[in-house]
Order: sequence, then structure tokens, then C-alpha cells
Amino acid sequence: MPNFIIKTHQKNAVYRANQIFILNKGMNSGKPQKEPFTNSFVILFQNEQDAETVYWLAYSLWKSKFWYQSLVGSVIPFLRLPDFRNEFCTKARLMMQEHDEHIKNVATLKILEQKEKQFHENINLINELRRVILHRYCSK
Repeated sequence: MPNFIIKTHQKNAVYRANQIFILNKGMNSGKPQKEPFTNSFVILFQNEQDAETVYWLAYSLWKSKFWYQSLVGSVIPFLRLPDFRNEFCTKARLMMQEHDEHIKNVATLKILEQKEKQFHENINLINELRRVILHRYCSK
């Protein structure tokens, strides 16, 4: 189990390279990212491998809408740090017990993420070609 520290991200704080950020406001609360969000928690690690491992754990929890049960607030829902810390540590420990399965799942998620990115790039190229063809057609 990787060691990590979870705290609230401060706007002007500078962190060393091994961290991930977790969005804590809105319906996408729990979404992990390598770059800081305005309203986020930061999880600090000792090495890059731990950061990568926990990133995919957080990604899995976010995609499965695990954090919806912990959201509070009537207008803009948000996650509280103590709730996030308790639930995340418990769930991460549970998910890491099956380490071989975890490694296999992370590899599969990385491949799916890459395919999704390629798919979006193809959609953008198709839209660009459509725009060019329509522009040529209409400018005659």
C-alpha cells in the first residue's frame, strides 16, 4: 500500500513532482488529474509509481460515481476533506489487496483511455473535414 498525504490544495502552493489533484466541488467531485484544479484536494506521494497507482484507483472511483454518496450541499455539491480522506484510504486499501488484479485493471484502463483519446481525435478530424468540405461547397 503506497504511503500518501491528503490535504486541501492551496492556490499558490508549489509541490514537488509526485502528486495528484482531486476535484472537490460540483458533480465531477472525485475526478483525479495531474494538474491542479481550483477547488481540489492534493495527494502527495514519495515516488512516481505510487502516484500513478493511486491515480488509477481515484480514476476508478470517480468513473464508478463512488463519491456521489458523500456529496453535501444543496446548490453546489462538494466533498468534505475528512469524508474524502476516510473513504479514500479505506477503499484504496481494499482495492490494493488484490495487487495482481489491480495491475491488470490499471493496464486495461490505460489502454481504454488511450483508445478514447484516439477516438476523440478522429471525431475532431472528421468534423474539421466536414467543415472544410462545406466551406468549399458554399463558397462557389
